Amino acid sequence: MRNFLVLFFLVASFFADIRAADPDMKSLVQQLIKAAGGEDKLLKLFRYKEKLNVSSDPNKKPNERTSVVEAPNYWWMNKKERVSQEKEPAIFLVWGWTLGAITDPKSKLETIPELKDGDQTLVGIRVSETVKPAMDLYFDKATYLLVRIDWRTDIHRFSETKEHDGVKYPSKCIGYKKNSSKPWYFTEITDVERLMDLPFGLKR
Repeated sequence: MRNFLVLFFLVASFFADIRAADPDMKSLVQQLIKAAGGEDKLLKLFRYKEKLNVSSDPNKKPNERTSVVEAPNYWWMNKKERVSQEKEPAIFLVWGWTLGAITDPKSKLETIPELKDGDQTLVGIRVSETVKPAMDLYFDKATYLLVRIDWRTDIHRFSETKEHDGVKYPSKCIGYKKNSSKPWYFTEITDVERLMDLPFGLKR
């Protein structure tokens, strides 16, 4: 009987801790979404143009490309759908920087320790279940804007926040390898267009 009571109080304490943490997580997510412009303004189906330089040389001339995305399931480039046809994992990074990953009710969210990155103090959220392996998103503690994503073998640092149709998004990103801390790509979003419908010729 005594063992049963001990077990009961341990389990009760465990669930009490979860319930106590839920409001904090909910509040943090609300602050992050508000800082980006509000949940109804988040980018879900949109077209964007970017300059992409896949190299360690920041001065190398970038390639220009246009994408239509509906993260985390679809990414069209021309008429090719990269998720189904190429199993392109970077769609989850798009889902991360558009904050869709932290608003999906199927995502498991947990706070991670604050991080000092340069002169910024970052607060972090780990997203799992819907993203495998788990993805760590870091936000500037002062502005609650996204500045970094750690995922798989890379660190992605975001900068130069811009605004389109009421939503704020990071327009530049540099990817670094965790094992060497060396950059391996540079990208800049030069234009964003929110879409109400899928463009003609594209199929889900």
